[in-house]
Amino acid sequence: MADTPRLKFFYAPQSRSSIVLALLEELGADYDLEVLSLKAKQQRGADYLAINPMGKVPAILHGDALVTEQVAVFLYLADLLPEAGLAPAIGDPLRGPYLRWMAFYGSCFEPAVVDRAMKRAPADLSTSPYGDFETMFKTLTEQLAKGPYMLGERFTAVDVLWGGALNWTVGFKLVPDLPVINDYMARVNARPAIRRAQAKDAECAVMQK
Repeated sequence: MADTPRLKFFYAPQSRSSIVLALLEELGADYDLEVLSLKAKQQRGADYLAINPMGKVPAILHGDALVTEQVAVFLYLADLLPEAGLAPAIGDPLRGPYLRWMAFYGSCFEPAVVDRAMKRAPADLSTSPYGDFETMFKTLTEQLAKGPYMLGERFTAVDVLWGGALNWTVGFKLVPDLPVINDYMARVNARPAIRRAQAKDAECAVMQK
């Protein structure tokens, strides 16, 4: 990235942006970290709302390119640093499945988990983004069972996303604690870059207490 603008990463510890921190570590990216305190509601301050009017993290600024929304950030970063090998290229047979499971997280998994956590009934099948929780979850676990990673033998950015997502949803008992999920999380969490990111995230969280 010597000839490209430097990345600025807007981040808050123990949030969705923690998973992006893990991706940046896996990519070996150079970046400037802009740490926000959710407790102090800095994400709702005027300065940050000028970055993301939704008042959410993560966000990245790369030159004139501002990217928000977790999955969009993942796709952008993994394609930005192809030498890391975490994003199947266009034309690779894995590119389609890679995009599918990236999108499945934001369009199916998270809405279903939020509805379940809030004890809300899903919308009618014709309007629900995920259909029903049981079908969504069965689709996910059947894919994980093919292992060892979401796309089979190849570890990609989609595993960073899902490893982190399952860590927090299992931790908060929002999804069933199953061996297929625990085995998958163990493989992802064992990676040195993931461990580094988790340590950085914990350190930043302590500093904000």
